[in-house]
Amino acid sequence: MEENKVLSEENEVVKNSNFIHDFIDEDLAEGVYNKVQTRFPPEPNGYLHIGHAKAICIDFGAAEKYGGKCNLRLDDTNPTKEDVEYVDAIKEDIEWLGFKWDNLYYASDYFDFIYECALRLIDKGLAYIDESTPEQIKEMRGTLTEAGINSPYRDRPIEETRDLFKRMTEGEFPEGKMVLRAKIDMASSNINMRDPIIYRILKAHHHRTGDKWCVYPMYDFAHPLSDAKEGVTHSLCSLEFENHRPLYNWVLEAADIKNPPRQIEFARMNVNYTLTSKRKCLKLVNDNLVSGWNDPRMATLCGMRRRGYPAEAVRAFVDKIGVSKAYSVIDYALLESCVRDYLNENADRAMAVLKPLKIIIDNYPEGKTEEIEVEINPNKPELGKRAVTFSREIYIEQDDFMLNPPSKYFRLCPEKEVRLKGAYYVKYASVEEDNEGNITAVHCTYDPESRGGETPDGRKVKGTLHWVSAETGIDAEVRLYDRLFNVENPSDEEGVSSFADNLNPDSLTVLSGCKIDASLKCVKPGDTFQFMRQGYFCVDTDSTDEKIVFNRTVALKDSFGKKL
Repeated sequence: MEENKVLSEENEVVKNSNFIHDFIDEDLAEGVYNKVQTRFPPEPNGYLHIGHAKAICIDFGAAEKYGGKCNLRLDDTNPTKEDVEYVDAIKEDIEWLGFKWDNLYYASDYFDFIYECALRLIDKGLAYIDESTPEQIKEMRGTLTEAGINSPYRDRPIEETRDLFKRMTEGEFPEGKMVLRAKIDMASSNINMRDPIIYRILKAHHHRTGDKWCVYPMYDFAHPLSDAKEGVTHSLCSLEFENHRPLYNWVLEAADIKNPPRQIEFARMNVNYTLTSKRKCLKLVNDNLVSGWNDPRMATLCGMRRRGYPAEAVRAFVDKIGVSKAYSVIDYALLESCVRDYLNENADRAMAVLKPLKIIIDNYPEGKTEEIEVEINPNKPELGKRAVTFSREIYIEQDDFMLNPPSKYFRLCPEKEVRLKGAYYVKYASVEEDNEGNITAVHCTYDPESRGGETPDGRKVKGTLHWVSAETGIDAEVRLYDRLFNVENPSDEEGVSSFADNLNPDSLTVLSGCKIDASLKCVKPGDTFQFMRQGYFCVDTDSTDEKIVFNRTVALKDSFGKKL
């Protein structure tokens, strides 16, 4: 394997031709197929993550390019781990990404066909019932450097194998008593070809077929046959299935499938600072290290959606990294950059103060208010402007005022005049403090002739501050999210303690008592805004009419690397 590469925001991404499309072009030109049909075949045993987004874009994108079809097929061959909850979540995620399947199928739709194919292999002497224990079968398979050993049941007569398989199907035997194995080559250099198990006994209730079956096909047997039954021409999958391709082709040939599908593999997506293993993500959820599968810090698509990542940005990210067979690790900052680029262009602007400090403008008339117009989106002037209320008392950020500032500090301080966004120039006058010496309010004066940033004498200031009216501002909770892990490859870490040890302590900061402009009173979950000078935020699903909650989607600039 070639040396690991990290694709980052700073790297120039060179887009090569899509080798998958090159293969498809060859097949169409040579008349191997006269159409293109793909499928996305997830197992409904968990939530989709950022890696699945790549597979979805590849599968649906290929069908779209060639005017073909792409089906969604749920691989429900293991009823002990599958749930309708995951089925519904998978559908929602695909639709959120902007794709629509042509047909919805389940592997269980083909159970009768797959079972008939198993009988066909038995009748051809290409499958046998093995009563060895799982430990014995594992030992007989050999190693990467040593050939396997034939099972003592390998030469069982066809009639006996057929009878035992029928009795397995009727539920006569307990789980683990016997399995049906393909008869291929125990000396093969590819361990996957050493008489793999193709059916096992599993007495579990299936969410679609109920208790009809007590034997279920293994993935490597069901998958190629499902592809064939469905009419798939190109079976696109990640690189870990490359060593399974000989078995994929063997099953199709042994089952007498005409014009079989072609399997093509691509490198899976590896993004640093993320965890995509379903087993390990489940640990995070079960051990309350995150709030659930849709925690905005998770790399799940539902978590990203809740955080405010636009589907268009995720698709742009997948497109930017391209399709290859080379192993690489993608810098999370590249994903954030795609999110930032999209939101910069499309998010409405609004003013919000996350850590409020009251400003009292002494010479502004008490009781007076006025409407200040600010652009909704400078990139979309056709949207016009929104009116915000200006009053004698406003809030600014605590960090935007210092009594004893360092050099090159251009925000509010005793020596500097600053501009309030869309409003007036103000100067420092005095402060109010509590008994502990903490500043509770800052008094200023304003220049009535400086509205909009223009003054008769033409003077300019370097500091422009956002603000919210104390009279009309609304309380809100703001959740500041950052990356969940401090290590680049959390998948390499084992055990709960390592997860806890490598969590980023700053991955979630909850700010209460934030102030947002009154124009945001009627926001709904999923609404996205750029809070001026703060970053991009979206309304969380926890938000209610009584309590508005915003999630920070991404900061205005990448600052994570500077923290480490």
